[in-house]
Amino acid sequence: MRETHYISRDILDLPQIQEILEENKLLALSDEAKVNIDKARTYLDKKMDASQEPFYGINTGFGSLCNVKISREHLVQLQENLVISHACGTGDKVSPKIVKLMLLLKIQSLSYGNSGITQEVVLRLIDFFNEGVLPVVYEQGSLGASGDLAPLAHLSLPLLGKGEVYVDGEIYPATEILQQKGWEPLNLRSKEGLALLNGTQFMSAHAVFSLIEAYKLSYLADAIGAVSVDGFDCNLSPFDPLVHYVRPHRGQVKTAERMLEFLEGSEIAEKVKESVQDPYSFRCIPQVHGASKDTIRFVHQTVKTEINSVTDNPNIFVEEDKIISGGNFHGQPLALAMDYLAIALAELANISERRIYQLVSGLRDLPMFLVDDPGLNNGFMIPQYTAASIVSQNKQLCTPASVDSIVSSNGQEDHVSMGANAATKLVRVVENLKSILAIELFNASQALYYREPLKSSDFIMQLVNSFREEVPVVKQDKVMAEEIAKAKLYLTQFGIDQEILFNM
Repeated sequence: MRETHYISRDILDLPQIQEILEENKLLALSDEAKVNIDKARTYLDKKMDASQEPFYGINTGFGSLCNVKISREHLVQLQENLVISHACGTGDKVSPKIVKLMLLLKIQSLSYGNSGITQEVVLRLIDFFNEGVLPVVYEQGSLGASGDLAPLAHLSLPLLGKGEVYVDGEIYPATEILQQKGWEPLNLRSKEGLALLNGTQFMSAHAVFSLIEAYKLSYLADAIGAVSVDGFDCNLSPFDPLVHYVRPHRGQVKTAERMLEFLEGSEIAEKVKESVQDPYSFRCIPQVHGASKDTIRFVHQTVKTEINSVTDNPNIFVEEDKIISGGNFHGQPLALAMDYLAIALAELANISERRIYQLVSGLRDLPMFLVDDPGLNNGFMIPQYTAASIVSQNKQLCTPASVDSIVSSNGQEDHVSMGANAATKLVRVVENLKSILAIELFNASQALYYREPLKSSDFIMQLVNSFREEVPVVKQDKVMAEEIAKAKLYLTQFGIDQEILFNM
């Protein structure tokens, strides 16, 4: 039986989101959320009945049409027109995993009672989430200000019986699925279309997805780096706590601690070394991995604030008797944070590729390209090329999106965050990092083969032995793309306990 997560004012954070998704929990509104939603809607209806005052997007046009007053009989059509006209996304389809996150975060934001939306709309979004009806959303179309307008319009179209949805991985017309479920298309009331389209849920869903992956890949970078340390027969002295207590960046200290834990009891590490110093890609793992950890933590705090906030416009404050048109839809906090996170993850990939290069260079009693009979066999020569290509692409993807802005809506929206572009670039960097770490583990596992009969630590041998069940030691040339794909799948399926995952 599926457990239920109740939407409330309780802080929503990455561990809870991960549990909701992995355990396929149902969503439901708490009593508190129902009261807050109803209170704001009742207030808005009374305000509209008692006042002729123009309220942006409620009884006016949108964007540069904000001064055009809309008559009461056209307010429903106004909201429907808003959703339909803004559904102009293009490019690749957003992953259903991220669309499900968009639904969750939109439901959370609308539940606070500052949006003036009806329970009916929120409950239908919950139905979509619970029944696995995931709207088809496109990657391109948002400027990251005025909310993620085009993506959120596509997220909202199925509420009206329009657009397309994923169900069990297949795409269907929304109207067909609504009929199957016995759901009538909704007639949006004043403010509701605007509440659905204003918001940062496209950006924040990508950020949440990438952060959860970043925590996992940061841990794996440490673990795989430790395999490479023994594969390259490195010294452990750079991980001595004394080194890091005199420069105590949190991530640096944590990384050094982890490296010593991972390598504890290694016969290879305990062997007397011929080399006094190791290349930076090994020796400076605490400093480089640690800096990325600190970045992940910083971005986490920004995203945590964002996903527990109201980001549509205008905002309704019942107790203060105010409807205020502001700018909480502007994605600048997320845009800057996601650009920063992309750079931090690209650096994990950069240093990983340098370790790959060292491992295949024929140094420290390792054969050239980590294979018997080099020359006859090319071995691990070309996987390093692949890693170098991906690292180079990451550098291109890390050009900040947030430094750009293009005037839109006749000059009314004259500064935008471009956070949506930061979001989609970030997801590509995450995927690229996973590929590079998979190649490093493939190389490091092979290097350890040439250290036998000496063994690494229990932790590393357990990791490497389980990896070799999927990706065995290479004895002669084979199609390496197949092995890299299996290595990447191994990392994708690698499970890490939450207490370890989010502790950095």
